[in-house]
Amino acid sequence: MSARPARRRPSPPTPYGGRFTGTLFRWSEGKGSWYFVAVPPRLSPPVTHGWGRTPVTATLDGTTWETSVWRGKDGRTLLAVPAKVRGVRPDGATVRVELRFRAL
Repeated sequence: MSARPARRRPSPPTPYGGRFTGTLFRWSEGKGSWYFVAVPPRLSPPVTHGWGRTPVTATLDGTTWETSVWRGKDGRTLLAVPAKVRGVRPDGATVRVELRFRAL
């Protein structure tokens, strides 16, 4: 009688990450201003790196890139949206976002 190899159980799903709809907002005025989307608290991960950040793979309206989400001083988790991903979407635009956390 030969021993069977141990069966691998699938990893439990992480409670962090997922899909949501959010609103773009501009952090400051001017040409070099940053744009963000707030991550809903139910999808926000714990901080895993310095400066309050957690590495993620983000997809916004079909465009995917490697980045980090940041925990703000106000407790919100923010996803910075670079100009090349944002395109012509203005402040206040509604966007579809998917986050997958890389370092938990």
